[in-house]
Amino acid sequence: MIIGMELGNGYGAAADSWRAPGVDPADYLDYDVRIRHARAAERGKLQFLFFPNGPHHVVDIEHFGPQMTPDLIVHSALLARATERIGFVVSASAIFNYPYTLAQQLKTVDYISHGRVAWNVVASAHPEVAANFGSAVLPGKDRYGRAWESVELVQSLWASWGRDAWTHDQAAGQYTRPGGVKPVDFAGNYVTSRGPLYIPPSDQGQPVMVHSGLGPDSFRLAGRCADLVVGLASSIEDARSQRETLRRYTAEAGRDPDGVKFIAGFYPTVARTKREAIERRVSLLQSQFPQLVPQLGELLGVPLTMDDLDRVLEPDEIGALRPPHPDMPIWEHARIPRAHALASEGWSVRDILALGVFDEHPAKVGTATEAADHMQEWFESGAIDGFWIIIDVYDDGIDSFVDNVVPILQNRGLFHRDYEGTTLREHLGAREQYGPDYRVAQTARPEQPQHSTLPEGQ
Repeated sequence: MIIGMELGNGYGAAADSWRAPGVDPADYLDYDVRIRHARAAERGKLQFLFFPNGPHHVVDIEHFGPQMTPDLIVHSALLARATERIGFVVSASAIFNYPYTLAQQLKTVDYISHGRVAWNVVASAHPEVAANFGSAVLPGKDRYGRAWESVELVQSLWASWGRDAWTHDQAAGQYTRPGGVKPVDFAGNYVTSRGPLYIPPSDQGQPVMVHSGLGPDSFRLAGRCADLVVGLASSIEDARSQRETLRRYTAEAGRDPDGVKFIAGFYPTVARTKREAIERRVSLLQSQFPQLVPQLGELLGVPLTMDDLDRVLEPDEIGALRPPHPDMPIWEHARIPRAHALASEGWSVRDILALGVFDEHPAKVGTATEAADHMQEWFESGAIDGFWIIIDVYDDGIDSFVDNVVPILQNRGLFHRDYEGTTLREHLGAREQYGPDYRVAQTARPEQPQHSTLPEGQ
């Protein structure tokens, strides 16, 4: 299986991770600490680190740290120089960034990392993101129209320095082959550029393409360009449905559905015993209990207050299992059955909250074996190609996952023991590509008719 890990802020995914024992809150921008986290993930042979980006307004900055990566290009460049094999998935907006700037930054960091970078194409839809750029959210058609043209233009700029153009022959005085570096003269409805981009190919040619998101427009964009889709699935059935939808859009775009990997999010909290894991999660959630307890009551159909934290609900107290509200986001649909299942198992209100009923991604709070069992069940179902892991507290949680869960997966034959290659493209089994994919390109065109002997994407 493929395993990546989110490495966003300096602390971890849990809202109170900055207050966890052993965590120095001043580590938010300490890159010695971030390098240590990246090296721990690389020691576990994880294929990539996922850098989220969302310059959103922090709702309660007085009590919680920002859940974002400060500057993704600087972040990637620093970590690339401190690691050797692990890849970096860089999230960057195709809406609020100039394609030429994106192409330049991403290919530069891909070159200096020796081919370990991917671009997670973000079609920004959040009003608070738009406000940061003095703009408004584009309508869906225009948003995805610009995103797609940006992908084509960025990839065209990446290929504007031909793959074999760089001769740097000092004796002959020839730096590049004649015509090997040339403008792209790209003119779309949303973005344009003359080019060229003066950066030679990296060890993997150009960055791998990644997309994350839900909905038809998002899946259509992923089907056109993505090598990897970072998904949000609440159950195996949900993951299978999303993967089948993705494969359909990929086939409709004229691409091979087997060439696109789909991975699901997973939020493990690992300890020696289940009780220790629950107590760890409780310590990271307790500041949110006043808000979460009444919400849990709504899911279970029984009024709950903070006085009920240690109560084990009787079966006759719990309301009937009801369908999700039509306005509830799809990733929240699993909360109601999950809450009812945990309540019926005899867990207290406090424990139900700690066991992840409100987590955005499926959680496993328990031993390393329980975490590995969850991953094995999902992977062997055929619904996914792997996971991106969300760690509660980076400081000790990464080591815990790497030292305890990874060896179990390796011993079961589910995860590799070492990197098979040196580039992210090799880590993911992504096909070779340099320039736009002319099977789906709408604006960029190859200079000459494509022949069957040319590699795909050339």
